[in-house]
Amino acid sequence: MQYHKAAHLGKERAQKAQMKLFDYTGFAMLTYTIKQSRTGFEPVGEEELAAKMTRGDEAMLFICDRDGYAKAQSRPMPLAKGEDAFKKMVADGMPEFLGEIKTVS
Repeated sequence: MQYHKAAHLGKERAQKAQMKLFDYTGFAMLTYTIKQSRTGFEPVGEEELAAKMTRGDEAMLFICDRDGYAKAQSRPMPLAKGEDAFKKMVADGMPEFLGEIKTVS
């Protein structure tokens, strides 16, 4: 797929994930919109999987595609608040992503 087409479709998918994550955390930013494959560029996947990362007493939440590309991420939040939001995401039917999260550093 051409870069421009992949970027456009990926941006739509990532913005949808951003708005959904915003509903759970009160803040969400766009991360990946495209990914590079052996055959060229691809938009991030349509899947919306809940993922979390913890460090010390803070958590960050993500919505990823099946390959672990984070389409949206929260800002760091207290661990208890992050756990509550994550549990709600899963309880609302969002599958949990258990692999390695690919996110912007």
